[in-house]
Amino acid sequence: MPQKTGAPAPPGNACRALDLSRLRNMAGISLEEIAAGTKISLRFLRAIESEEFDQLPGGIFSTSYLRQYAAAIGYDEGHLLAYYDLKMNVTPSPKGPERENGSRSFLDRWLGIPAQAQH
Repeated sequence: MPQKTGAPAPPGNACRALDLSRLRNMAGISLEEIAAGTKISLRFLRAIESEEFDQLPGGIFSTSYLRQYAAAIGYDEGHLLAYYDLKMNVTPSPKGPERENGSRSFLDRWLGIPAQAQH
């Protein structure tokens, strides 16, 4: 489905819910129509609208589904994908994995790297 011009602006606060179902209703399209036009199951469309992105199949399927959904309701694909990335790619803590004092990693032991060579 072609993307409509004048897509709604994303919310000012990127962490705030997008309320995609309201935007879809404003566009005058049903989930069933999107499902018929995109071949995305209703289960995945509902997951997108409820922002349960972990319910999507993952990988390029998720981003493809998000792009198609955004295009169907006239929402900016880039903003939806950025929101998805923000929600799904939580930044890990800056600390690396902690080691017990003096312990060697499994990989070091398996590869036979001597303990004195690690320092």
